[in-house]
Amino acid sequence: MSSERLSACAPVEAAGLILGGCLVVDDVEMEIVEVEAYGGDPDGPWPDPAAHSYRGPTPRNSVMFGPAGRLYVYRSYGLHFCMNVSTGPPGTASAVLLRAGRVLRGDESVRARRGGARPRRDWARGPGNLGSATGISLDDNGADLFDPASRVRLGLGDAARWESGPRVGVSAASERPWRLWIPGAPEVSAYRRSPRALVADSSAW
Repeated sequence: MSSERLSACAPVEAAGLILGGCLVVDDVEMEIVEVEAYGGDPDGPWPDPAAHSYRGPTPRNSVMFGPAGRLYVYRSYGLHFCMNVSTGPPGTASAVLLRAGRVLRGDESVRARRGGARPRRDWARGPGNLGSATGISLDDNGADLFDPASRVRLGLGDAARWESGPRVGVSAASERPWRLWIPGAPEVSAYRRSPRALVADSSAW
């Protein structure tokens, strides 16, 4: 099963399986072209001070603690909904943030949500825009992405080629090359280093 493949991997390996995958939300279908891996709390196998789960489970982040293959939705800056895929076994926090997608189907729905004047490459470029393009909300939090009856579904991709680099906008563990993207994809978002990030605050992992 797809969830078992994810839960058997470290976060970056799981991100590689999701990159190039297919996300379906109602009539909209996306190819995932950029992702970011996140670990968990200090007692887990992948301590990650940049992760929402670092301080342990809360009602907000509980989906990050497994099982694998569940949708973790959070609101960013009070404006946008962002999507993550839980990737650890029950009780172990790790997740992959979906950062950007290429629209494969559902142009009319995406255009209505994102505005017709925007270039197509910008429709789902960046995690907040991806959430807006698909119409995700907090009601989708916890959805089983591998359940055929789910409104939100994910097919793993395991991209043949990808590049990696630091995560975007995080102030802790900012040097980890845990962001993966498909080379040459115009939908990949621009790298922005957090002004609060230390010069060298983590190992390369």
